[in-house]
Amino acid sequence: MKLRDIMTNQISAVKPDSSVSDVASAMRDHNIGSVPVCQGKKPVGIVTDRDITIRNVADGRNANARAQDVMSKDLVCGTPDMDAQKAAEIMGANQIRRLPIVENEEIVGMVALGDLAVSNKLEMEAGNALTYISTPSKPTE
Repeated sequence: MKLRDIMTNQISAVKPDSSVSDVASAMRDHNIGSVPVCQGKKPVGIVTDRDITIRNVADGRNANARAQDVMSKDLVCGTPDMDAQKAAEIMGANQIRRLPIVENEEIVGMVALGDLAVSNKLEMEAGNALTYISTPSKPTE
């Protein structure tokens, strides 16, 4: 199964200079846990709910901080023609739950771990990816 068959193609994205408050509002309004950060339609980062917590709140920034200040910049992306099993492997290896889908340097969709579990054939791959993503981290003192 190709990612184009399971990806969400209604994408809510923000600009790098969007406020963290606007990013959080987009997450709330669309019931999502991450928002791609794009220059035009080209993804340059992604902000997750965890990024807001760790890189904004825990670092003492306020809600007027910018998306570019808290986003993850090392994007791992897939393509619409990528096989879902390959996507699950990539997500597991990179410990990510959401994979931006890019074609011709433009964001065209998002695949979440839950999307991979939709098909019974992919349930095992999604489970394997979740195992790697959810590997407990060791707290630092």
